[in-house]
Amino acid sequence: MADVFRLSGDNYKAAHRGHLSLAQLKVMSAIERCRSAQLGAHHLHCEHCDTDAIAYNSCRNRHCPKCQGASAKRWFAAREKQLLPVAYYHVVFTLPAEVAQLAFYNKALMYQLLFKAASQTLLIIAGDTRHLGAEIGTTMVLHTWGSAMMHHPHVHCIVPGGGLDKAKQWKACKKGFFLPVRVLSRLFRRLYMQGVAELYASKQLLCFGGLTQAIGFEHAAHFTAWCKQQQFMEWVVYAKPPFAGPRAVLKYLSRYTHRVAIANRRLQSIDATHVTFTYKDYRRKGNNMHRAMQLTCGEFMRRFLLHVLPTGFHRIRHYGLLASKAKLNVARQALQVEPEQETAETVDDTETSSTPFVCRQCHSPMTVSALRLPAYLPRAPPTLN
Repeated sequence: MADVFRLSGDNYKAAHRGHLSLAQLKVMSAIERCRSAQLGAHHLHCEHCDTDAIAYNSCRNRHCPKCQGASAKRWFAAREKQLLPVAYYHVVFTLPAEVAQLAFYNKALMYQLLFKAASQTLLIIAGDTRHLGAEIGTTMVLHTWGSAMMHHPHVHCIVPGGGLDKAKQWKACKKGFFLPVRVLSRLFRRLYMQGVAELYASKQLLCFGGLTQAIGFEHAAHFTAWCKQQQFMEWVVYAKPPFAGPRAVLKYLSRYTHRVAIANRRLQSIDATHVTFTYKDYRRKGNNMHRAMQLTCGEFMRRFLLHVLPTGFHRIRHYGLLASKAKLNVARQALQVEPEQETAETVDDTETSSTPFVCRQCHSPMTVSALRLPAYLPRAPPTLN
């Protein structure tokens, strides 16, 4: 990705001047400079084999494909202590095409609504005595892309297969079955479109281009009719079979939590005009799903920047039992598991206490011998005399 932005980023910025947000410009700049001399470096020395090396600093931008590996490991270590000895299920809530197009113009509001509607759907259906009759917990991760990097907002939900009933006892769901998908889809569809109608009534939504006439955005009666029409369409909600053990859940989810629109390993070739990358064509079955796509550099960057999230937006969220340490400890007691112990040191402290740099020659710890400052240091605010 850094090579793409270095080769064609300036031309893309010039061609789309005034149409790129500050967040998108920051992402382009961060990825372009990531792990280069512009961000500074650590000079390393191995006392065992007398090897010297330079480790260039990372940009730490959450959209950078090179900076998410360490973040995923830290997240995995923190969540591993909260695992329950039960089956876990993977549920996905997806927005249909026209609703997703409206969400593109209102990312912060409608992504927030996606979290809210999906979490309420799971908690309400699971709390119904006709289904599970228990309070459950879920961890949700927002993804806004498909394999070809088109705009495709959906949330991945990891849910323990059971919850606490009114007597604070653990109630497990049926083996191999979590909740009825059709019931989840119907309630999710209704809750989401009710939220969209409320946002429209409060004049918080924006709409541009041909979508304005397609959904009747400028006329309240037409837009209300469009909202009702969406409630008669099929919304995709599906639940996968349970994972093979709790640890498999976190390994699977940690790959999703810090994933970006495209990983560097999917890029096949890059030149001044085109980018070729692999993607999955889900219309094909078996081993024939993986195919190659070639796009112009401008189109490739446009698709990548579609998925830059609003500043400060949290795309990993916890609900129900998993959002409260007290409730989680009650669940652990009901399952006869020791409550999570409070520890003074955090995951970051543990990682910084260990040696982060390892020699590639002898695999011994390396020490930092010197620091190279970034090319551009942040300017301090002016002082008043």
